[in-house]
Amino acid sequence: MTDASRSAPTLETERLVLRAWRRDDREPYFAILQEPAVFRHFGPDPMGMEESWRRVNAAAGSWLLNGFGGWAVERRSDGKLVGMLAMFTGWRDLDPEFGHDPEMGWIFATEAHGQGLAGEACRAALHWAEANLPPSPIWAIIAPANAPSIKLAEKLGFEHIHETRYKDDPILVLKRPAWA
Repeated sequence: MTDASRSAPTLETERLVLRAWRRDDREPYFAILQEPAVFRHFGPDPMGMEESWRRVNAAAGSWLLNGFGGWAVERRSDGKLVGMLAMFTGWRDLDPEFGHDPEMGWIFATEAHGQGLAGEACRAALHWAEANLPPSPIWAIIAPANAPSIKLAEKLGFEHIHETRYKDDPILVLKRPAWA
């Protein structure tokens, strides 16, 4: 991957703004991660503030190191943070190893579920990637019980590679082929 950008570009869709993270996103993002319909796919307990803030910093810092990274996702109508979307290199202990290829993940507030907002944000990010990054596969891991995210990944062109375990939890490994 080349360094396409050193900070998150602002992307706008009909209903959303994908933008760089700000310090004042810490508590609204943490609140999203406390919602039972959100954290149930990341473990039995909600993520703590420390881990939440570490993820925001990693999403922001990934732009500097990789030329791609994470966006805070806010609703255009009121500017409220409703989720996050990221392309990152996690160097997970998985087979196959994703290596330098981007991994994509998204987390949205319960109030945004079922409205197509995650799909709208993901399509904008993928459009940006195809216009700004060299062709590359994009990976994702999703809990098998997270049917809405699996359905979205399939709509976005991700293909099921296999099911395995990651940190003692079952996960699906998915891959979106490199664009032409």
